[in-house]
Amino acid sequence: MNAYSIAMFLIPPVAIFAAIYVALRCVKTGKSPTRAMKFHFATLVSLTALLILGATTVLAEGDTAAAAQAASASADGLKYLSAGLCTAVASIGGGIALAAGIPAAIGATSEDPKAFGKALIFVALGETLALYGVIISFMIINA
Repeated sequence: MNAYSIAMFLIPPVAIFAAIYVALRCVKTGKSPTRAMKFHFATLVSLTALLILGATTVLAEGDTAAAAQAASASADGLKYLSAGLCTAVASIGGGIALAAGIPAAIGATSEDPKAFGKALIFVALGETLALYGVIISFMIINA
């Protein structure tokens, strides 16, 4: 295991613990929970980006072969990260759509059993969001 792998392995826990610390400090100083969550998210994103950029530049300066390997590993990692985020965000959107559509479909079906087919179409439309996310993730991974 080289220094780059160790650094990339340690970045997520460091960023998460720092973001949790910032959120807890916000709550203890009297800020609202929503504001604390905004600080938590901003700290997590910015600290992760800074740590990845710092580790990549510091470790890549030492050896050109290691830098090429690190760039390749970083590109693969970003590819998998983007595919995972694509699936996650699409699934969350599909869940929100289904949370609104399924109760309406159940209500419409209970009032008129003939409306089941129409209600099923609207529920399926919400589910296609998650399927599109999975398809795009496969396209990203295989690109």
